Amino acid sequence: MVPENGEPYYETFDHTADLGIRVFGKDAVDLFAKSGTALFELITETGSTAAEAQVTLTVSGVDWPDVMVNWLRELLYLWTGRELLVVTIEIQSLEEFRIVADVGLVPFRPEVHPILQEVKAVTYHGLDVQQKNGGWEATIIFDI
Repeated sequence: MVPENGEPYYETFDHTADLGIRVFGKDAVDLFAKSGTALFELITETGSTAAEAQVTLTVSGVDWPDVMVNWLRELLYLWTGRELLVVTIEIQSLEEFRIVADVGLVPFRPEVHPILQEVKAVTYHGLDVQQKNGGWEATIIFDI
């Protein structure tokens, strides 16, 4: 079931030494945008921070789960490799197994962005991305 307005668009669950999330979207575009947003909400509080820079990411895979892992790994690299936080995501196109998105970024500032959870990696373990109950749903497990 896709949560209605005002309800959370993702939920977390514990997984042995990892952290899992289940994300709900009205369609695939919504699901991929919300999955990226959820990743950064787990990492820190960005609130209503305005983007200071933007990059366009193009990510592909062999199927939807592979695209999801590759997408989230690209986003996570912005944090772990470049100390940039994702504050906006606008999907430009999503076609079979390929996503193009404009991602709004801000530099990490420890005095403004408290670390809530260190996410080390996106895993394939338990991964599921599918159309379900009139919407789309993804189950993703992060190595923490």
